[in-house]
Amino acid sequence: MTLIATDLPAMPKPASAPAPPVPIMDLKAQYRTIQDEVLDALREVAESTAYVLGPKVADFEQAFADYVGSRFCVGVNSGTSALHLALICAGVRPGDEVITVPMTFVATTWAVSYIGARPVFVDVDPITYTMDLRQVERKITRRTKAILPVHLYGQPADMEGLLDLGRRRGIPVIEDAAQAHGAAYDGRGAGTMGLCGCFSFYPGKNLGAYGEAGAITTDDEAVAARLRKLRDHAQGRRYHHDELGYNYRMDGFQGAVLGVKLKHLDRWTESRRRLADRYLRKLATLPLKLPVEAPGRRHVWHLFVALHPHRDRIRSELEAAGIQTGLHYPVPVHLQEAYADLEHRPGDFPIAERVASDCFSLPLFPEMTDEQQDRVVAALRDALTRDREDRP
Repeated sequence: MTLIATDLPAMPKPASAPAPPVPIMDLKAQYRTIQDEVLDALREVAESTAYVLGPKVADFEQAFADYVGSRFCVGVNSGTSALHLALICAGVRPGDEVITVPMTFVATTWAVSYIGARPVFVDVDPITYTMDLRQVERKITRRTKAILPVHLYGQPADMEGLLDLGRRRGIPVIEDAAQAHGAAYDGRGAGTMGLCGCFSFYPGKNLGAYGEAGAITTDDEAVAARLRKLRDHAQGRRYHHDELGYNYRMDGFQGAVLGVKLKHLDRWTESRRRLADRYLRKLATLPLKLPVEAPGRRHVWHLFVALHPHRDRIRSELEAAGIQTGLHYPVPVHLQEAYADLEHRPGDFPIAERVASDCFSLPLFPEMTDEQQDRVVAALRDALTRDREDRP
């Protein structure tokens, strides 16, 4: 007996594969767009054997200084090292005080502590989450030797007021611009307004290396010269050491990668800004505290951070839907065990503490598609609806 097609039992349709997760960032997608350029640049370093500092680092330093609008740029091995050296050049010494914020990654205050100085905290502004200018002056004492604002999540702090205060009181301002590559305040580039600007090129940053790297920008020629010495064992000339120095040199491979990626940074930033604007429009009616781009500031959206009092529940719902999120940052610095000696207590800096307890970062990266973003928005809307329904 011959079976014809209509006699055969129907085959079950294969189940459609679930959509891949939406990552909070996608460095592999970025790498695929610049792979040939990067490999060519790395090959040049390998063939030249200029593995530490060298021409690729020098070329990047000049290009990055031009990009942000600074006279000088000094490459180092991390953003933490950048902060450390900048504070030394600002004249901070053991026993001094540096005014900063508790809503930041802890590297901001590590740099203060490495010197033997004391971080003195002020709370953050409830809108921008950057240093609250109104609280700074009353924290100044005779021991205050620097003011260290953080351009958090890609948005500059209130630099006009801080710079004016610094000038009046004779206190240098050091910018923690680790998350603010290409950001601006009233047309001035982040990292170009204080005595020094400190950048991190950790791989996940808007301009990220393929490993650890950082840089300090400054318009002060003497400061730039001292920074170059300090990062290289304080060698004024080889094997002659003028003061206590550090091995904070940038390696040639990182300089090569950063030189390639800097050429694409404007395009990537515009993509971030478009996606952030799209989030703000699509999430506007949801019960979330959304981030704000303050007037006169150019936000580069290193992170898109929303606030919700049931943050952990919302994140769990998003994770179940294949949406990755982040926490930046869940414990403010003043409540970290490492700084217990400062004797701060919950309630000392209520705005920073609220941000820490409620914040979560949504996926945002230059290669993100509208379809991926729409999945995030839909999943977040569903999670917030369930959250409302589950409330007693």
